[in-house]
Amino acid sequence: MGTATANSVVFSEYLLHSLSIEPTWFHTRLVAFSCLSFICLVHGTLLKWGVRLQNSLGLFKLVVLALVSMSGLLCLAGFKHVQVREGYEKPDNFSWYNFWEGSGTGANAFVSGLYNVIWSFIGYSNANYALSEVRDPVRTIKRAAPLAMFSVTAVYLFINVAYFSVVSKTDILESRQIVAALYFRNLFGPATEKALSSFIALSTLGNLLAGQFSQGRVIQELGREGILPYSSIFASSRPFNAPFAGLLAQYLVSCTFLFAVPPGDAYLFLISLSSYSLSLVNAAVSFGLLLLYTRCYRTWDWDPPFRAPKAIVILFFLSNLFLVLVPFFPPASGSGTYRKLPYWSHSVGGFAVALLGVLYWYVWSVWLPRSKGYTLEREWILQNDGISRYAFRKIPVTTPTQ
Repeated sequence: MGTATANSVVFSEYLLHSLSIEPTWFHTRLVAFSCLSFICLVHGTLLKWGVRLQNSLGLFKLVVLALVSMSGLLCLAGFKHVQVREGYEKPDNFSWYNFWEGSGTGANAFVSGLYNVIWSFIGYSNANYALSEVRDPVRTIKRAAPLAMFSVTAVYLFINVAYFSVVSKTDILESRQIVAALYFRNLFGPATEKALSSFIALSTLGNLLAGQFSQGRVIQELGREGILPYSSIFASSRPFNAPFAGLLAQYLVSCTFLFAVPPGDAYLFLISLSSYSLSLVNAAVSFGLLLLYTRCYRTWDWDPPFRAPKAIVILFFLSNLFLVLVPFFPPASGSGTYRKLPYWSHSVGGFAVALLGVLYWYVWSVWLPRSKGYTLEREWILQNDGISRYAFRKIPVTTPTQ
């Protein structure tokens, strides 16, 4: 939730920077809105071309990340031809004092920093959403998941080392989202800054395409499980053989966040909201997994083909519980999370959306059946458009005669 909106803002700011257009609120929102609209139309009407585009941009992004990582490491190693150019501040970010300057020890600030780190890894779970389309999914996920986590961790560390090798801490804090543009300017000069900023915009577009594609599939699968309102619409692939209804729902939510969040806090709020919502779900899922390990739930005979060790599940649950609870405690004085929004905005927002989901489930599956005198029976049906899905049929409860 909020992932696509935050990425669309990043895409907008880098694209505007590459075109030398002032990133005002109107310009930023207009480009971000156009980006979200383009993605919805491409994936919703030209699915194959959308997938080809996102795969191409994904490979392109790897090239850009490799360029940043290698050039930054060469600069740090003192390579003569890859150094910060004259006229720009030469950073001293790795000295002991400067490394810790401005840092805090408050739990709230620590969690806010973790949300930004989690943001870099947030796409690793997208592969799970499309496992039904992967050949031999269990074997693939056992190999691909550790490899993906290791490679992303390595790239993340190299990129951060590269940024701190080339851009001063002051510039990093003031630039907010466009650190990469300053990196290219300091290392390759202002002439390449604009062009390479467009490369970052394109790589962000690839991230957006992949994220929206997977989220559209998730909503479609929820429709095929029969648990959404108007499930027949969300389950269908008509008229373009694509999950258009799911993509449209995701598009409308993303646009709402885009225009509702005040300027200045938008990016950080959306990152924190997305990471907090993910932590909330992760805590609930890992707690459910722990219940399945207990004696009371062994009668379910749960035997998945891919099982995480119990110790890992416990650690995962505790870490996510920490990320869920700490944001409700006020931050230390002088280390506020937002400029205008209260520090608890993302945590309350994430909880509110989760409670709406719980309320919907209770009304639909518990309160209405009890008050109307029926039970829900799940059955497998075939729609008129050829899509098979689950549906819930209302079975009247008959009262035995005396």
